[in-house]
Amino acid sequence: MQMSDPTPTSAEIGQEATESIGLPYRIAVLCYLRDAQGRLLMLHRSKAPNQGRYSPIGGKLEVGEGEGPHECAQREIQEEAGLDIATEDIEFIGMVSEKGYEDAGHWLLFCFDVTRVISHDELPTYEFEEGILEWVEPDDIESLNIPETDRQVLWPLVRERKPGGIFTVHIDCSTDPMTWTIHASGS
Repeated sequence: MQMSDPTPTSAEIGQEATESIGLPYRIAVLCYLRDAQGRLLMLHRSKAPNQGRYSPIGGKLEVGEGEGPHECAQREIQEEAGLDIATEDIEFIGMVSEKGYEDAGHWLLFCFDVTRVISHDELPTYEFEEGILEWVEPDDIESLNIPETDRQVLWPLVRERKPGGIFTVHIDCSTDPMTWTIHASGS
């Protein structure tokens, strides 16, 4: 009698991995820049994700390059606002995980504050392929067309964060209504 080998074949392992993957996970940064009046620099997006909505400057990490979150924040600020911001002027303020965002994927977002004031004349342009940059009063953010996750969860955490505070939150967008758990509020 011949015994079968219980070790799974590479095809079986590949099948199990494919079945367990589900939605893709994306890693990105969001960067909050302020002017001397305390207004935030927001991008009115002309491209997906969040086309037609407002969001802070940000974008996906270049994972294949091994890019870190701070490096990504510097790169995205340079690409979207044309600003070279020193690493010491970029402060980590929080982390957001989103499950099933728009049924298209999961997100892990690293949030940063630029700690120095940005002068309007530092920006070489306000319009580029991703959309149009606009300075927005903090009190007006919630009235903008922003993602519901930002309106209900992220923006209140950013707005209420105390200096030096860090927030972490998990948002489950796969449920209706969405639910969230704040693990640290930053206040």
